[in-house]
Amino acid sequence: MATIHRRPDTLAVGTLLAAVGGYLDAYTFVRHRVFANLQSGNVLLFCVEATARHWHRALLLLIPIAAFGVGVLLVEILGLPRMLRLVPRPLRLVLTLQILLLAGIAAVPDDAPAQVTTVTVSFVAALQFSTFTSMRGAPYTTLAESGNLQKGIVAAHQWLSAREPAAARRTGQYALVIAAFVAGAVLGAVLTRLVGAPAVGVASGLLAAVLAMLVRQTRQMQRLDAAGEASAPTPPSAP
Repeated sequence: MATIHRRPDTLAVGTLLAAVGGYLDAYTFVRHRVFANLQSGNVLLFCVEATARHWHRALLLLIPIAAFGVGVLLVEILGLPRMLRLVPRPLRLVLTLQILLLAGIAAVPDDAPAQVTTVTVSFVAALQFSTFTSMRGAPYTTLAESGNLQKGIVAAHQWLSAREPAAARRTGQYALVIAAFVAGAVLGAVLTRLVGAPAVGVASGLLAAVLAMLVRQTRQMQRLDAAGEASAPTPPSAP
């Protein structure tokens, strides 16, 4: 599988992204009574509407599912070797695209069709889901907490039963990610009820903070690499 993000996320990046995931889920549910991050609900509703022969409603549900698929495919394409030569910083491109799309939704009028928001959020969610998959060496997701909860419980059991230090660290990581998702969801629900569509601008701002952190981390690594090369001993010249 192609990837555009090879470094494991730091705990700070992982918790911020989880907060964005919770925020967007609350935002789309409060505004439109749908969960636009992952597509299990839309697939289920499509089946329900199709079996009831509500074809128009069923077809509308295919739009966010298709948007999610396009987002996943875009990340795959950007990770191909030939594309990396054309787009050397695909992670920054994907994050910038998410920031701009969410900022655009913040400017959408409250009476705009719900599909404008749900399709855009589904696309953004696919970009995030496909890009950020590992935190400090452990798999995680920023959008759905079932997987994080399962992995956290397993890690807690390993910690309590075998006293594994690594399991204790993973337990803490998953607990913080879940807590960040919950905090993001609470904040998203409150702000969406207060200000409506512009509330999604907070999620855009959080992603901008993630982008700034990743850029800083890359520059720090480049400086360390340069310092290491400068301090490396010069090989002796041939006699």
